[in-house]
Amino acid sequence: MDATLGDAVSEAIEDIEIPLLLEALYRRYHYDFRHYARASIKRRLHQAREQLGFASFSAMQDAILQDPAMVPRMLNYLTVQVSDMFRDPSYFRAIRETVIPHLRTYPSLKMWIAGCSNGEEVHSFAILLREEGLLDRTMLYATDINPAALAAASAGVYPLDRIKAFTTNHQRSGGKSSLSDYYTAAYGRAVFDKSLRSRVVFSDHSLVTDAVFAECQLISCRNVMIYFDRPLQDRAIGLFRDSLPRRGFLGLGSKESLRFSEHNRAFTEFVSDERIYQRNDQ
Repeated sequence: MDATLGDAVSEAIEDIEIPLLLEALYRRYHYDFRHYARASIKRRLHQAREQLGFASFSAMQDAILQDPAMVPRMLNYLTVQVSDMFRDPSYFRAIRETVIPHLRTYPSLKMWIAGCSNGEEVHSFAILLREEGLLDRTMLYATDINPAALAAASAGVYPLDRIKAFTTNHQRSGGKSSLSDYYTAAYGRAVFDKSLRSRVVFSDHSLVTDAVFAECQLISCRNVMIYFDRPLQDRAIGLFRDSLPRRGFLGLGSKESLRFSEHNRAFTEFVSDERIYQRNDQ
């Protein structure tokens, strides 16, 4: 068989196998990746298949259906766990300088960090809120679909070689203290003060299948929806809209936007360069 023709046949088979695998994962375990951006999910599945040693996606599907222990391993490939503390420092500076003054007017606050991954953003906001004197009256909800990521986030332990970048980001974000005030270093690890997590509830929540669970004055969901297709993006934004009170705030990632969402009219650009929006009366 001609090599080009063989590649086309192989790709055509994969285009059948991948939707079946994702459907099996959803029906058996209720993890729904069926509406993630196809190019992204295909790339991750190829990486999983190669590193887990499967000859085909059909073989991977059979293993997942027969062995629940495979699911956490799969989730580590299918969910994004790469972040930094105070990632995109200008975003956190904008929150500090433009959003925090509004949040100060509330006697108590709720914040939702959707897709919290390994907890870098959770700790970033906990530190920011402490520096601004708001942590003690804020409840933070940190959600993700990956149990391993939630466990890492709730532990607050990161390799020491990442701290230099974290520290630089914190300074550039307008930090009012030294990042070293918030962790202890030992055995090549930085362990962040557990008091930062005293106001955090870590919970499993899927933007794909789950409903609104609380009203929050600030929602931060960054670099998550870039992996969704358009209908799923609209579903997630609808959840955020329904979770925010009037004049509540929504922060997205630098490559994300509400411009083409069916819920666009429910929001006003607040800091357009940093993808920070405010819920309006629509």
